[in-house]
Amino acid sequence: MKPRVSLQDSTLCNGNFSLRIDPVQSEDIGLYEAQVKYKTEVHSCHVELGVITVTLSPPNPVIENELLLMSCNSSHRASLVETCWFHDKHLGPTSRTFCSLSRTLSILHPAMSDAGSWRCQLRYSDEEIISATFNLQILGFDGPTNLVVYAAAGSGAN
Repeated sequence: MKPRVSLQDSTLCNGNFSLRIDPVQSEDIGLYEAQVKYKTEVHSCHVELGVITVTLSPPNPVIENELLLMSCNSSHRASLVETCWFHDKHLGPTSRTFCSLSRTLSILHPAMSDAGSWRCQLRYSDEEIISATFNLQILGFDGPTNLVVYAAAGSGAN
């Protein structure tokens, strides 16, 4: 797993034996064991790593007005109850939240307003809730709706 794995050497003296994996990949799923030997004592702990993935079709960046499919999958073993998508650019009473049984969200005509932070949240039958956040990039025109621009003579125009 090198060079994606590291121990935080500076925290070992404080009893922190954390393992850092960056970036996490789907094949990293599984059970990890840490063993610490101090004099005659041996301490161990087990941690299970699960992974959640968000995939875009077509991949990021997405072209404005082309069909976009966003899928969210997790290694969790219980049965899926609900998938929710949250677009963090729209908060409050106009927030954009989409919930369904499907793991995939379709946006027929993505616009520049769809760009930004999205979060997919998976809720399972064992009450486990798992989520991931990603940044959606849209390539398109983000200009005035009226394509006629007036500028004063002698000034600059953008």
